[in-house]
Amino acid sequence: MAQLRVPRPRGRPRTRPDIVLADKAYPSPAIREDLRRRGVRAVIPVPGSAARPPAAARQPRRQAPSLRP
Repeated sequence: MAQLRVPRPRGRPRTRPDIVLADKAYPSPAIREDLRRRGVRAVIPVPGSAARPPAAARQPRRQAPSLRP
């Protein structure tokens, strides 16, 4: 991130973009914190596995079969 350069029509390149788009593979809290500290808005989707609760929490518990007919 320190070597990031945003070209402009005139003058030297900017080192701080307005927004950074990233892949789901880069949701690291360290990356988000670095961008926040630099005043850059991060648009990084949350991976599907982190956005959904575990399968055990989504499914209702199965009842034990009744022993009576």
